[in-house]
Amino acid sequence: MPNLPSILSPDFGLLFWMLVAFVIVFTLLAKFGFPVIIKMVEDRKSYIDESLKNAREANEKLANIKSESAAILKEAREHQAQIIKEAMATRDSIIKEAKDKAQAEGLKLLNEAKAQISAEKENALRDIRDTVADISVEIAGKVMRQQLEKDTEQEEYIERLLNEMVKS
Repeated sequence: MPNLPSILSPDFGLLFWMLVAFVIVFTLLAKFGFPVIIKMVEDRKSYIDESLKNAREANEKLANIKSESAAILKEAREHQAQIIKEAMATRDSIIKEAKDKAQAEGLKLLNEAKAQISAEKENALRDIRDTVADISVEIAGKVMRQQLEKDTEQEEYIERLLNEMVKS
């Protein structure tokens, strides 16, 4: 076999220059590349930490808002129930007042009607008495004028006069 360089067993010179190139590249990376990479990683870490902190604060605010809204809703429901209760009490008092007023007014009208009926009845009875008295006086006067001899003739005459008075 000819004398070919072996990949598995490199020469010392090749190893030296490979090592020098590696150290130069590593030094350049350490001086210029790694700080930039580390800064980017730290910036990313601080951004993530800040985002997590903001998310926690947002969750806390949301929890506070939920509890506040629940308290406000509860207070509103209690206020609504109180308003409804007051409205019902007002309605009941207005209805009771109206019933009492209507009952008093009805009783007043009933008493007035009874008084008017009683007065009308008294007037009618007085008129009837006056009319009966006038008729009786008139009949008696006519009976006396005629001087009838028989009782049956008197009764017939009285009957005829009464019929005439009723017709007129």
